[in-house]
Amino acid sequence: MGNRDGFGSGFFLGATLGGLVGGILGVVLASRIPNSESGEPLPEIPGKPGKSAKLTGENIETARLSLEDKIAQLNQAIDDVRQQLGSVNGNSSSETYD
Repeated sequence: MGNRDGFGSGFFLGATLGGLVGGILGVVLASRIPNSESGEPLPEIPGKPGKSAKLTGENIETARLSLEDKIAQLNQAIDDVRQQLGSVNGNSSSETYD
């Protein structure tokens, strides 16, 4: 029972101090972030020289189509693995999974 005597007060003291330190750290770090509403140009995307962080409608459509292709590839790979696991485990491949 000796370990439980100061648990409540220690917990609240730790939560209070942690919140205080976290709040101060958040304010300090937030003050270092430049204000994006100041009209400054957006930073460049790392690894892609000459490309700005702004997306145009054409870029968004290209990205969407690329993601759809990748999702289709992943779904096909998942189906292939299910068939392989089904044959290894002796299950029929006609079962459906929801």
